[in-house]
Amino acid sequence: MQQVSAEELQSWIKANRDITLIDIREDWERNDYNIGGIHIPLGELMNRISEIPKEGDVILYCEKGIRSVLAIQRLEAAGYDNLINLSGGMKAWKATL
Repeated sequence: MQQVSAEELQSWIKANRDITLIDIREDWERNDYNIGGIHIPLGELMNRISEIPKEGDVILYCEKGIRSVLAIQRLEAAGYDNLINLSGGMKAWKATL
């Protein structure tokens, strides 16, 4: 499974790299803090799979990077091969600010 650090993802965003962000946290978590992207809570993931691009870099994130690993495993079983986990999730992201 591909991983990206918070620092590296921040540099990708600053460089306008063509990526898709997917936040798989719950509504209340996203309302507290988010870095953008498509919001698809983990429980809705497989019902909304058509919203996830099969091409280009797709970065999934959650609070600590654990649920996003689960999400990537489910999506890879469904044929995706372009997914990247934000290592450490929003916790790691906030620590770099």
